[in-house]
Amino acid sequence: MAINNTENINTWLSHLHEETKFSISVDCVIFGYDEAALKVLLMDCNMPPYEGKKSLIGDLLQKQETTDEAAKRILENRTLLTDLYLEQVNVYSNPFRHPLGRVITLAYYSLINIEDYENQIVDAENKQLEWKTLATIDDLAFDHLEIVKDAYARLQRTVREVPIGFSMLPKKFSLIQLQNFYETVLDIELDRRNFRRKLMALGLLIDLKEFQDNVAHRPAKLYSFDFEKYKQKKNIGTLNFEI
Repeated sequence: MAINNTENINTWLSHLHEETKFSISVDCVIFGYDEAALKVLLMDCNMPPYEGKKSLIGDLLQKQETTDEAAKRILENRTLLTDLYLEQVNVYSNPFRHPLGRVITLAYYSLINIEDYENQIVDAENKQLEWKTLATIDDLAFDHLEIVKDAYARLQRTVREVPIGFSMLPKKFSLIQLQNFYETVLDIELDRRNFRRKLMALGLLIDLKEFQDNVAHRPAKLYSFDFEKYKQKKNIGTLNFEI
């Protein structure tokens, strides 16, 4: 808005106050993996006109917090989990995206191993939470389907370059479990020999000298990921982690 000779800064501020009223929210795409499928944690929506639909887990930004702090608060309130991996996806600012008025949202995604944390997931507002397989999600409240698709695309890019996927696996895993994870997230089929050769070349897997137990098939060797070695290589610029 241009200020002419008859307007002063107070007039401009008055217009600014009236014309730009909006709220900011944070929505979290919580991806979970259970060795069978990639899933998203959703909640019931009771806001017209979206009653009966599922939505992402989110909340309005509070006055004294950053968006990162809001995302952490939302995740902790809903799942009782702290220190989860968080990555901002995008800003969604369509003026008509929310039925109650102008609400701009910042979307984040997070990753958890469903088996490890299933019993810790709670809902402070007594709205039903549900893990839904990503491939079956075709309709959500607001613009949340668009947000989920964008978050999934970001996850697929990031998981190739950063070892975030190891947080979704057991602490002790086999190479086939690891390959299954990457094939599920990337929605591709990987050549077994090339995949294992590339991983071993990174020098970041610790051979635990242990084997699986209580399995119907031939027990596989177990490994863990060397996070300390990864940090060291990353800090000195000698790492090219790319799947």
